[in-house]
Amino acid sequence: MPRAGDRGRGVSGVLLLDKPAGVTSFAALRAARRLAGAGKAGHTGTLDPLATGLLPCCFGEATRFSHVLLDAEKSYRALVRLGLTTATGDLEGVRTGGGNPGTITRAAVEAVLPRFTGAIEQVPPMYSALKKDGEPLYRIARAGREVERAPRRVVVSTLSLAAMSGDEVELEVTCSKGTYVRVLAEDIGRELGCGACLAALRRTAVGAFELSAAVTLPELEAMSAVERAARLLPPDALLAALPRCDLDAEQARRVARGQAVGHGAAASAGLARLYGPDRRFLGLGEVLEAGRIVPRRLVPQAGGA
Repeated sequence: MPRAGDRGRGVSGVLLLDKPAGVTSFAALRAARRLAGAGKAGHTGTLDPLATGLLPCCFGEATRFSHVLLDAEKSYRALVRLGLTTATGDLEGVRTGGGNPGTITRAAVEAVLPRFTGAIEQVPPMYSALKKDGEPLYRIARAGREVERAPRRVVVSTLSLAAMSGDEVELEVTCSKGTYVRVLAEDIGRELGCGACLAALRRTAVGAFELSAAVTLPELEAMSAVERAARLLPPDALLAALPRCDLDAEQARRVARGQAVGHGAAASAGLARLYGPDRRFLGLGEVLEAGRIVPRRLVPQAGGA
């Protein structure tokens, strides 16, 4: 099995991984990287150890464009436990309180959800990797201290009740980068008057990528090297939502040198995927004005510019 090295540096692409519970996103990425025989690797948004689901893993040249998915909307299926609050906002934390959820009806839950839909303010949790004066908040929390955190504006595009059984409700959530579903669960419980925490979380989509196309680590382990390679999406799959610009040979050469080029059919202002005359993916460009494209992040081309 190849290791990160000369051969591993040639592995480029995107693997859609179904992360298991109980492991960090970094550990899951490390296992996927080993199985893929890749060198450079990164993922597109951390999942807590408690959480499962879609973790797009980027290898080789694909890591140049992982930031695009970091900013993408993400969808989740969240199981929320009513009547229980914890120090961490999920079942892994020490119980801090809670009330009686016995009188909470489905109609009551559905009535509060619109209050957390759209652009909302969220106070980041103490148990998070955000830093205060250079120190991670979770370390401050573990030391028994709490510091003030400024609220952040996030966008919850969709929030609906999928199921309810006893003291547990299952929510479907689509939200912007930076949204803490744990905090969303706590805030909903507070609004209901009984308290709540996150019992389970499964990420179902990242941008246009969906969990149904993902592979688990045991499935990846059982595959041959050829089968694993076939699971890799090309690096430009990360940019599929962006408009495409096809360049001729001279334009492609100039872009490879970092020069802006004119293009009569350029898309409207914004980021775009760039391709050469042989349909080779060149990288990410930006249309600054009609007909002018500036290269922003390129992939090395065989044989040079």
